[in-house]
Amino acid sequence: MIIIDYNDKRPIYEQVADKMQNLIINGALEPDSKLPSVRSLAVELSINPNTIQRAYSELERNGFIYSVKGRGNFVRADENLKQKHQEKLLKELKQQVSVCKEQGISREQVRECVEEIYEEVSQ
Repeated sequence: MIIIDYNDKRPIYEQVADKMQNLIINGALEPDSKLPSVRSLAVELSINPNTIQRAYSELERNGFIYSVKGRGNFVRADENLKQKHQEKLLKELKQQVSVCKEQGISREQVRECVEEIYEEVSQ
């Protein structure tokens, strides 16, 4: 379900939160389904429970999950999550394209790069 990449420069809690977001957005985790407890997921991934708690807090702050005191964490039933997430990704892409333009990278080079990425991911 979740695989930690220790070569990734991002913090582990960010990796966990991103993987959970993708599972929620892609429908692998259904709305109102209970997430694994902090302790059980920490044991499963062999990481500190505080790391999982931080990932869950991030997910809750971003509206992907909600917590019920004494019962655990659950997937939020929000049909707009996917759209909101896509808008966020497109905003980040626009920022990166702006940086590329400032650095003198042509529109055609950016377009070619995007096409390459889509080809690689499609395979």
